[in-house]
Amino acid sequence: MCSRPRRRAVWFGVSAALFLAAPLAAQARGGIEESRRRLDSIRIEREQLQRQQQRLESQVKDVGAELHNIEQQRRSTNRIINELDRQIGALNNQTDQVSAEVVLAQDNLAEKRAVLHRRLVDIYKRGPLYAWQVLLAAESFGDLLRRYKYLFLTSRQDRALVIEVENLRDRVSRRRNELLGLRTDLDRNRSERDAELDRYSSLASARERRLRELRRTGVRTEERLSQLEKDEADLNQRLNALIAAANRRGGAAAPGAVTTADIGKLDWPVDGRILYGFGRERLPDGVVVRHNGIAIGAPVGTPVRTIAAGKVAVIQRWNTYGLLVLIDHGAQYYSLYAQLNEARVRVGDAVTKGQVVGTVGGQNTPQGSHLYFEIRGEGAIALDPTDWLRRQGGG
Repeated sequence: MCSRPRRRAVWFGVSAALFLAAPLAAQARGGIEESRRRLDSIRIEREQLQRQQQRLESQVKDVGAELHNIEQQRRSTNRIINELDRQIGALNNQTDQVSAEVVLAQDNLAEKRAVLHRRLVDIYKRGPLYAWQVLLAAESFGDLLRRYKYLFLTSRQDRALVIEVENLRDRVSRRRNELLGLRTDLDRNRSERDAELDRYSSLASARERRLRELRRTGVRTEERLSQLEKDEADLNQRLNALIAAANRRGGAAAPGAVTTADIGKLDWPVDGRILYGFGRERLPDGVVVRHNGIAIGAPVGTPVRTIAAGKVAVIQRWNTYGLLVLIDHGAQYYSLYAQLNEARVRVGDAVTKGQVVGTVGGQNTPQGSHLYFEIRGEGAIALDPTDWLRRQGGG
């Protein structure tokens, strides 16, 4: 007789624990959902930074902007890691809570099953005619009513016990599934966190590597600029000597000389994309250089054609220009074709418009294979070739 009150007390305690745990679990789930929303927002922000980085890499590089972008990505990744840590902590707490609820529910289910088992054994032992025996043994009508009420209450209690066992079994199954889902989420969050930690390390390494590259390229850039200045000075000196010689001869213009009437009408020496334009360019280390011509990307071996008739004045190999051919078009106009793989003319040759003077080289330069092209006017002044050449695309 004392076992029934004890079981009821245990069941009441379990039910109360489950009832009180429900709001706590709901609150934990709400915190996780809020953290996930923040996580999605941070990831969107980082994706925007990644797209910005791709744009920076495809444009003229600004090292300051690139390093700032990497640092922002590191901060975003760190915030993602923090959000994942919060979610992992909440999931751990929720997992512990659900695990405790499963243990309590399993214990209560085992106890209820034991009670049901004993009850079924009693019913089996009494046999299928037990109810009729109880009713037929009544000594009076009142006794019959009492016996009927006893059988009715007993059957209702048995039915309630069966329903209770089924409900407990379903609850244990649901809690186990919930626990499995929580552990799956926990494993996924831990995997994401490990991946984000690797990403954070990669970004930190990329930043350090970029800084080391900048320190190395700084020295190389200084050496390259020094050599470029020397080569430009030599080229200007050579052009001035040619101009002086032409002046001594009377300055007669060669047939087919380039004039200002040709602005925007000259054919391109090669077809290709402009790798860098005339004027100022900011290098990856932030140094600004000035180009007196343009670089036109083209495969190695592509024929290079003259923009107008003239005479081959110089064929020479200069360090930063590579192999170059200089054409004198008369009236102090010159065109220069550099970074050639080979020259197909000789000094003193007369050339016609569109004649092949060499082939594209430059494959060992930072830009890859390309033609470096200049147009010089009076006084050896560098002119923007894109002002003189036809618009690309036939415009």
